Amino acid sequence: MSAATPAAAPQEILLAEPRGFCAGVDRAIEIVERALEKFGAPIYVRHEIVHNTYVVNDLKAKGAVFIEALQDVPAGSTLVFSAHGVSRAVQQEAADRGFRIFDATCPLVTKVHVEVAKLHKEGYEFIMIGHKGHPEVEGTMGQLDGGIHLVEDVADVARLQPAQTERLAVVTQTTLSVDDAAEIAAAIRARFPNARQPKQQDICYATQNRQDAVKVMSPQVDMVIVVGSPTSSNSNRLAELARKLGTDSYMVDSADELQAQWFEGRQRVGLTAGASAPEILVRQVIDRLKALGAVSVRKMDGTPETVKFPLPKGLKLSSSA
Repeated sequence: MSAATPAAAPQEILLAEPRGFCAGVDRAIEIVERALEKFGAPIYVRHEIVHNTYVVNDLKAKGAVFIEALQDVPAGSTLVFSAHGVSRAVQQEAADRGFRIFDATCPLVTKVHVEVAKLHKEGYEFIMIGHKGHPEVEGTMGQLDGGIHLVEDVADVARLQPAQTERLAVVTQTTLSVDDAAEIAAAIRARFPNARQPKQQDICYATQNRQDAVKVMSPQVDMVIVVGSPTSSNSNRLAELARKLGTDSYMVDSADELQAQWFEGRQRVGLTAGASAPEILVRQVIDRLKALGAVSVRKMDGTPETVKFPLPKGLKLSSSA
């Protein structure tokens, strides 16, 4: 039987709410676009502004140049730090090189950096829950020269050897699985009962809301499609969460990656998007599913998001300065 016959097609698409762009991603992209409008191309961006292929390619077409090493940025250029944040060493090197700098670090990541700096002055050592090699983790750990220990799982907690245990504080990467982070935090509390927990959960509101939506959606559908790039931590966590809840899940960077055979015998498909995935990609997936035979789209109820973060000074296009 052909995979594209009506028998293979989903009948209904259940659309997660909320999904897609969060306030930090909106702000980061707008910073690059405004810098391009105000100062002209090229605008240099350290690391992918957000982890999404479509967004990065769109900004490249407008004149953004993505780099990893600051020596690749010509003197006198405009430089934007990505939404994930950077280490103090990178900040200092950029300042020393004399670039015009705009920091697109998500304010919720900056909040963690500020907390680390404050508690470090009070003599704290840190345990960071996160994924090794992720730019946000490198940026947060790079706020200090030492005294910050990364744990990726419960086993890492057992191996920890902090210099002292009287003043320990816990911070987390903002895009983690809420449940996984809670499990690791519980192991930290069990081993270090006096460890200071974050004043507010470091996992961001958008990551939490999108995971909560998947928890509600998964039992109602035969499979979950997550729109997101392979490098996107929060998108990967959404797909993992659906699978953990017993629902087949696939993550796609674009509608072109959808395979008709996935949908054989699936009546209802859940659809969501990571916080760095634009809505246009969701719409293209819906169009592709309709071409396969889906007949209806139903949007779930979900937590409304009204957060908006201000832009850095110097990017107001209407400024008379």
